[in-house]
Amino acid sequence: MPGPPAGLCSSCRHQRVVRNTRGSSFSLCERSREGDRYPRYPRLPVSSCPGYEPRRCWPMSDPLYIAYHDDEWGRPVRDDALLLERLCLEGFQSGLSWLTILRKRERFRERFERFDPQRLARFGEEDVERLMADAGIVRNRAKIEAAIANANATLALQEAGETLTDLLWSFAPAGPQSAPTSLGDTPSATAESKAMARELKRRGFRFVGPTTAYALMQAVGIVNDHVLGCIVRAAVEDERARVGR
Repeated sequence: MPGPPAGLCSSCRHQRVVRNTRGSSFSLCERSREGDRYPRYPRLPVSSCPGYEPRRCWPMSDPLYIAYHDDEWGRPVRDDALLLERLCLEGFQSGLSWLTILRKRERFRERFERFDPQRLARFGEEDVERLMADAGIVRNRAKIEAAIANANATLALQEAGETLTDLLWSFAPAGPQSAPTSLGDTPSATAESKAMARELKRRGFRFVGPTTAYALMQAVGIVNDHVLGCIVRAAVEDERARVGR
């Protein structure tokens, strides 16, 4: 369980969240700390407190963003079509907020054939013009053409007996990772993401610079950058251990 919020609970008003000697977190009446003059309120798990706010990696209030953080970001992905989607969307996100991409993601999936590499690779100039006229996606010709090129590059890997999954995961850092205390402690690029970007470009992929490559590594679980105390960090690490790194 994450560390308790500091100070008084804004919902319970008179309660304070404390940690007992056994490591469990409880909500206790603040007045019970003034000696034994007042009866102690029943002990409640912190998560049962109406004012409990679990720690996440960055401030967010949009339910779509919360669901993405809790259920997707950092969870390991080992499927070529899903990885192609994430790679392309990271490219589309460049210069925009990720929430913008999330809100458009279903439209992207619909218009880009669910990022199936065989179907997407068949897109031609007419398809590019059709996509450029669609306000439901990010209308950037270079990024649209890059997505098609990325599908072709994925097919080329498969025809050579390789997979996008194995290629991307080959750049997973060796050894255990320490949890960042905040997102400000995470790098924008690493030696591994720089090497990944170089290899992807060599293989014909586009819009895959070191920063985009590292954002992809974070998103698909190649690294676990959920911060220390984040409510899902441990679950993400367990999932990564189960599927192998």
